[in-house]
Amino acid sequence: MEIKKTYLFIPGGWHGAWAFDPVTTRLKEFNKKYFALTLPGLEPEPVEQDKIINLTTHIQFVIDFIVERDITNVILCGHSYAGMVITGVADRIPERIYALVYIDAYIPKNGDSCWKLTSDHYRNLFASGAENDGFTVAVPPGSENRRRPQSLATFIQSLQLTGSYEQIRNRTFIYLSGWEGTPFKKQYEILKNSADWHVKTIDCGHNVMTQRPDELTTILCDLDK
Repeated sequence: MEIKKTYLFIPGGWHGAWAFDPVTTRLKEFNKKYFALTLPGLEPEPVEQDKIINLTTHIQFVIDFIVERDITNVILCGHSYAGMVITGVADRIPERIYALVYIDAYIPKNGDSCWKLTSDHYRNLFASGAENDGFTVAVPPGSENRRRPQSLATFIQSLQLTGSYEQIRNRTFIYLSGWEGTPFKKQYEILKNSADWHVKTIDCGHNVMTQRPDELTTILCDLDK
């Protein structure tokens, strides 16, 4: 009997698990199994940490969640910054991952960082946002008050990969084409004709989870058939 697949959602910068509520609500209606995680340092209430939080911290947190619960056949979904995280997780435990879904997310190779892959606009945003204490990047302007400052180290640390993540052949990139200044256009142009990728386009802004949750959910459900 086929093991039921589990969706695991990792939010982008400054966001928590709540960012995926519009999607997980719909997945529940389809009787899908899912979890959405809030990464360390982005909890609703500050949690005292004994060390600086970096990209490695976030990757290990997701790995521990999967391994401790003995989850397999994971459809691992990352939005924006979380493309760095899901790639690192897949490189460490590829045997547990069924598919990788990059939702308008960075797709790194060995030695890449979010800082390296993003645009000048976002590099300036990271730098200016960290001017207060040099450690955390302030929440960018916007109306969502649940966002939290994020450790600068998560954005600038380089990702060290062995190449094991390439064992996962089921890879999807969802390009959100409706926002000005997207840092993902070049990535889309590279991947759109690739035989190794499923590339989908949704004409909306970066926050597809609230702007086009039905379209996103349809794409995700197609991975579990």
